[in-house]
Amino acid sequence: MRFDLTDLRLFLAVVDAGSITHGAAAAGLSLPAASARLRDMEVEGSVKLLERGRRGVTPTEAGESLTHHARLILRQMAQMRGELVEHARDMRATVRILAHTVAITEFLPEPLAFWMAMHPQIDLEIRERQSTEIARAVSGGLAEIGVLSQAATTSDLQTRPFAIDRLVVVAAHDDELAARKHVAFADILSRQFIGLMGSALQDHLDAQAISLGARLKIRVRMRSFEGICRMAAAGVGLGIVPETALSRLPGSIHIASVRLLDVWATRRLSICIHGEEELTPPARNLFEYLTSTARL
Repeated sequence: MRFDLTDLRLFLAVVDAGSITHGAAAAGLSLPAASARLRDMEVEGSVKLLERGRRGVTPTEAGESLTHHARLILRQMAQMRGELVEHARDMRATVRILAHTVAITEFLPEPLAFWMAMHPQIDLEIRERQSTEIARAVSGGLAEIGVLSQAATTSDLQTRPFAIDRLVVVAAHDDELAARKHVAFADILSRQFIGLMGSALQDHLDAQAISLGARLKIRVRMRSFEGICRMAAAGVGLGIVPETALSRLPGSIHIASVRLLDVWATRRLSICIHGEEELTPPARNLFEYLTSTARL
């Protein structure tokens, strides 16, 4: 059997996602390319690795065995490369990080910039995911470090406190909400909203609305929290953004903000790893540094 590292990463991504489509996206491959690789793996090994059904895919007994060994191989490869970086001046290493929207935009840029400046031979691969996906990926060895909220199950992960993320509703100064200090998400679901393009945070908000038997009425989607605030200030609709994002708004944006009462709107963020002994030296150094910069 000749499986390369791309094959192994893809297979783990598919198993962890329970879906070839989502696994292909996590591995950075198109669906046709991923499907072809999986078929070739089964043909090469003369063994069925995945059970395909209406609700997704699950590993066969042979697939479970491959999953176990693939995790070991990828972790050992990462450790080897990380250790070699310490002895080879021109060799580069990459640390893979998964984080949700607010962590990426609000809490990670400053500490990561400082750390990377001190470690010019280390590159970072950062991807945005929802917290439950982050926990699953870090547990499965698809990323070395994750930054997620308490919404995810992390029983098999090592976690350290990192930051507190509070979501607020933003509205025009003359909006009826402007006079309030707090509001429940359920009480504003009848209103029009400004959404955030292609983000884990927007997926989270959509899921919360669905859990209440409603769907957010999105008038427009913006690429940034500042864009959402500009639209909200003009009276286009309501927006939901991290409270920390308000401190960076230009003085020309005059906006009202109201804290959400819902428990899920105040999230304690944690840094997570599968096990400190499994980290490469660069990843271990970064994990310790981020832990030391926690904003609580």
